[in-house]
This record gives sequence, structure tokens and C-alpha cells, in this order.
Amino acid sequence: MDHKEVGRLWDQNADAWTELSRLGYDTYRDWLNTPAFMDILPDIHGKLGLDIGCGEGHNTRQIAERGARIIAVDIAKRFVIHAKAVESEQSGKLTYSIASAVELPFAGEKFDFITAFMSLMDIPETDKVILEAYRVLKTGGFLQFSITHPCYDTPHRVNLRDNRGITYAIEVGDYFHNQNGKITEWLFSAAPEEAKSGLKPFRTPRFTRTISQWLNLLIDSGFKIEKVSEPRPSDDAVNQCPNIQDAQIVAYFLHIRVRK
Repeated sequence: MDHKEVGRLWDQNADAWTELSRLGYDTYRDWLNTPAFMDILPDIHGKLGLDIGCGEGHNTRQIAERGARIIAVDIAKRFVIHAKAVESEQSGKLTYSIASAVELPFAGEKFDFITAFMSLMDIPETDKVILEAYRVLKTGGFLQFSITHPCYDTPHRVNLRDNRGITYAIEVGDYFHNQNGKITEWLFSAAPEEAKSGLKPFRTPRFTRTISQWLNLLIDSGFKIEKVSEPRPSDDAVNQCPNIQDAQIVAYFLHIRVRK
């Protein structure tokens, strides 16, 4: 499986993903991952940024609100169509394009910074993506991205729950076995059945790498690791969205910022 086939799969997911996420059912994004990502994002006011794997543009719009000019790309055409359809006060600062992270259509050293929210882990040619990001980033610029935590995104994973249904531990296995395109089917767990009625499940390919593989890809490409974060939800977030309580047991996401 290559990035083009992955793009076709995500194109098929785009309509249902956009509909459910804009109804507020992407709770891990809204209450945990994106807020934590934005908390460690440096000052980007007045800078030119690239958002890789922008999807329907939710996170891209938040970056623009911080005063940056953003070019956002996604390989899935339907996602880009949905992103462009949203009118916002930041519309003059945003440009959306259909493009693959493996073949970025930009000159070298164009961008002051690059972001990638939960997208790099979905691309099989991870090494090429990191090299492309390095190529188009200005000297001194940074790449900040989030991925599911490799220690807990494993081929074998079971949530161990008490008699109240509360997770008290995670059972994982085959950490060192890289998955390269296994398809899983799912929809946002927070969405009620009536919201999911008539929608096809997301079909997403899984590509797992160990932490050392991720870090060595970055180091070998020339990046210097600047900050690593393992966010967990606050009690308030869990009270608002009980379905994310499992992430209090483990660090669900890994955020990494590297500088060229």
C-alpha cells in the first residue's frame, strides 16, 4: 500500500468524517489532542506555515486564528472540498490544495513552520514525508506533529476495565511488530446511533512504528528534537466527555516539535 491508495481510502471517509466531527463527536481531538498541541505551539504570528494532512480544516483554522498565513494540503480531494467550503474570518489567510505529503509541490526552504495533526502516522512512506518536510522548511524553522502514542497503538491492545466500566490498565502486545496497512473500520465512539445511521464506517489503514523508529527518522533527516509532550485529559475534560477517560490511564498521543 502506498500514499495514493491511502489517499483513496481517506477520500471515501471524508464526507462521514466531516459530518460527525462538525457535530462535535471527534471528542479526542476537541478535548485533548488539539488543545494540547496548541498549548506547546510557539508564536507563529505573521509567519508562513504548512499544514500537512489538513482534513476538513478544523485545526488549520485554529492555526490561522493565531495570526499565521497557512497553506494546507491533503491528498484526499473530498476533505479539501469540505475545508474550502467553510467561510471564516481567516479565509484570507488560508489556502487549501490537494497534494501528497510524499511529493510536496513547493520550493525548498519556503515555510517558517510546518504542522501535522494526527496525519503523519497514516502515511506509509514516513521517511519520505520527513525528508520532504525538511526540504521545504526554512533553516531555523520547526515541524510540530502529533501521532497516536506508539507504546499504546500496538497490534494487540485491550482496555482492562473494572466493574464500573472504568479502564484501570491497558494490555498491549507486539510493540515491535510494525503494521503496514491493516484496515480497521470504526466511527467516533461519542456519536449516538442516530447520528451514525446511514453512514459508512471509516476504513483507515494502520501504520505503526516504535518510538525509536520515529525519533531516528527525525534525527537522520537532520532535525533537532526540541520538545516532546504526552498529553492526558484533565478531570474537567473527562467530566464533559466521559468517553475520553481511558486516555487518563495512558498518554494517548505523542506530540513532537523538531527544528531545522
